[in-house]
Amino acid sequence: MKNLRKNQWLMLLVTMFCYLFFYTGRHNFGWAAKDMAAELNISFAAIGWISFSMLMGYAIGQLVNGNLADHFGARKMVPLGALLSIMANIGISYATNFYVVLVLWTLNGYFQSMAWAPGGKLIANWWSGKERGKAFGFYTMAAGSSSAITYLLSIILLQQELSWRYLFRLPILLLLFAAIVFFFVARDKPSDKGFENFVESGEEEPSGWKERYSKVLSNKTFLVASLAIGFQNMARYGLIFWVPVHFLGQNWKAAPQNLWVTFLMPIGMAIGALTFGNLSDTLFKGDRPRSIATGMTISAFFALIIFFTNSHHLVLNALLMFGSGFFVYGVQANFWPMCPELLGKKYMGTGIGFMNMCAYLFAAMGEPFLGKIIDLTGNTSYVFLAIASISLLCAITISTTAKAYNKNRENAVLNLQGQTEQS
Repeated sequence: MKNLRKNQWLMLLVTMFCYLFFYTGRHNFGWAAKDMAAELNISFAAIGWISFSMLMGYAIGQLVNGNLADHFGARKMVPLGALLSIMANIGISYATNFYVVLVLWTLNGYFQSMAWAPGGKLIANWWSGKERGKAFGFYTMAAGSSSAITYLLSIILLQQELSWRYLFRLPILLLLFAAIVFFFVARDKPSDKGFENFVESGEEEPSGWKERYSKVLSNKTFLVASLAIGFQNMARYGLIFWVPVHFLGQNWKAAPQNLWVTFLMPIGMAIGALTFGNLSDTLFKGDRPRSIATGMTISAFFALIIFFTNSHHLVLNALLMFGSGFFVYGVQANFWPMCPELLGKKYMGTGIGFMNMCAYLFAAMGEPFLGKIIDLTGNTSYVFLAIASISLLCAITISTTAKAYNKNRENAVLNLQGQTEQS
């Protein structure tokens, strides 16, 4: 048992380590957007559509790769996705026109989608239901930390006055190293290392990809939860993409310390993910809808403060950036455990893939919408008013699933207890 526990943590940590660097090939775009637009003579509207195309590629990829994860596993899919993403990023760094960037960034979205659902499948295989909220809290923290690393490296490169092209060349090398480590260390399930696999209530192997999709699409509670994460991710990406634009537009070279304030937002995201992953298991007693609704309501409050104050005060901005990141992203750690809890672990990859597809489909639709708001108002602060409204939509939507979700969870516990008594 002790050796199993050691390997549980090893698999979680190596998956976290690999995903820690995945955003270096995705969240770098917002920092490159301003100089890219100037050098390639691309409008900001066109830049918004490039961002849209990547998110759409990611959304479609989630729908496909989540299902494939249930068949091929993470050890094959994650390193392959990393390698292809690295190639797409390097290709963009040599691009000279809009269409090359558009095509490569769209493909990059698909390649990036080959990691999250397979990684979640691996974690679900290694961690039992009673600790899965904690495990996914750590996993989601790695994603938030990946944003922080990308922000940090981007700010450093910009302050060295390097070309935007280096944002697509240098940080991505860390992903190459992490993917190599993952391939040699990770194993998809306990039996791959000689342990017994976790078997949960009613679990059996699905017959094929059609059954997996049918199971997911027939669960109404899961579909509503997928709608809710769509609003959550729209709010999240509204911050990730437009916060750099907001602060870069304030003559940042005259006051470079203001740029460093943005770094606290992904730091808040990382800490928030770990915090909410544990809170949903402890304070909220596994009631993940209530945990999500609470966090997104507070997220809306922070966004409203940013909009109404529009402050240039360094300390206040630092607190607001940290708080907004903490709540808007922290709750995402509570969505992923809902997949095995509503669908069963055997449909984990397909469920995560579908849910993440919804998340990025909404994020993609949000980018042109938020860009249009800036065009109409001439003020990036109005983005935060929209994000507050979107956050409240998430809180309201997920709250409607609470009764059905908790009933499903209680039935699963009773079934498991019945199986234990019979054995």
